Amino acid sequence: MNYLKKRIAAFSFAFKGIFYLFSHESHAIIHLFAAVVVIVGGFLFRINAIEWCIISICIGSVFMAEAFNTAIEKLADKISLDKDPLIGIAKDLSAGAVLLFSISTIIVAAIIFIPKF
Repeated sequence: MNYLKKRIAAFSFAFKGIFYLFSHESHAIIHLFAAVVVIVGGFLFRINAIEWCIISICIGSVFMAEAFNTAIEKLADKISLDKDPLIGIAKDLSAGAVLLFSISTIIVAAIIFIPKF
């Protein structure tokens, strides 16, 4: 029974993190808006099952990248609020990773949706 309680607690912590992401991070809200637009577009253009899978993976991965970026930024801020070049590089790299994945997701969306126009 203790095992089950630990698993439930783990899900509780995960949902707490997801709630934090969408309630405190403005970029996550922008990504959420984009995801809703793409999902609505998917229904309007009747994309197929494989395209839905690709879109779903892209959306989930962008949110995951944003969550990792937020985690890195929060840990870095806990370590030091002073300007530190290495912490700055770590924060810039994690933000850059989100941007790179967002750009690749836009390219995927364009490949899927442009032919449907």
